[in-house]
Amino acid sequence: MCRMSALAATALALGLAAALPAAAAKPPEVKAAPAPAAPAVQRATAEERSLAARLDPLARAAFWGRETDIDPRDAEAGVNLAQALRAMGKYEDAAQAAQRVLVIDPKNLEALLEVARAKVGSGQGFYGIEPARQAQVLAPRDWRPASLLGVAYEQAGRPEEALEAHRQAAALAPENPAVLCNLALFYASHGDAPQAETLLRTAAAKPGAPMAVRQNLALVLGLQGRFDEAEKLVRQDLPPEAVANNMAFLRAVAPNPAGPPRSWDSVRTAQ
Repeated sequence: MCRMSALAATALALGLAAALPAAAAKPPEVKAAPAPAAPAVQRATAEERSLAARLDPLARAAFWGRETDIDPRDAEAGVNLAQALRAMGKYEDAAQAAQRVLVIDPKNLEALLEVARAKVGSGQGFYGIEPARQAQVLAPRDWRPASLLGVAYEQAGRPEEALEAHRQAAALAPENPAVLCNLALFYASHGDAPQAETLLRTAAAKPGAPMAVRQNLALVLGLQGRFDEAEKLVRQDLPPEAVANNMAFLRAVAPNPAGPPRSWDSVRTAQ
């Protein structure tokens, strides 16, 4: 090829390159649009929380467990979770749930009470004394810490302090059947069935007295050998087959007329 032809060819090549469509060039990098953020999980409404109180303990535990997952600093959810777990008999889990609330809010009265209740419920009253004391300092006019202290002291083998705490609770809430029942059970556990009976009859006559008060009264009557009276009380709350079982138990643990009276503690051992 001559020099002119070579130049012409070069010029032609350059012209063709300039004439190539833009699509042949490297396309600009296109960034993908960011994925939409997942919607935040919402806490239950006040109405939903109120309705949760009607659920059975297992469903309540699931509900409040979800609420604490959403917001671990939610003290209300933590306390309610502890209450539900305790109602299921999961005392250690209940104590842990309440203690998590206390990490965030060391002076949360309800959380302190739940720790004490969980310890008492598991029979470890010694470990319920300190949280109940702290609750009493926070709310000295509230009968609940004093009543819990009474039971905790009993379990810890400190009867003088237990009686003082039970009497203090009764002074703060003389009309409360639960307080009267706890004081009565203290007397029953120390062999004073007549005093326990008097208090339990007073408690049973109070409006809204729970079934446990009547059943404890039946047991105290049974300890005194008064089976007909005890059976009438048992029949108020239990089906016939349960009545038969309970009365058989009462007759089995009833004191021998020729022997010493049986105490509440000996009955609990028999159970």
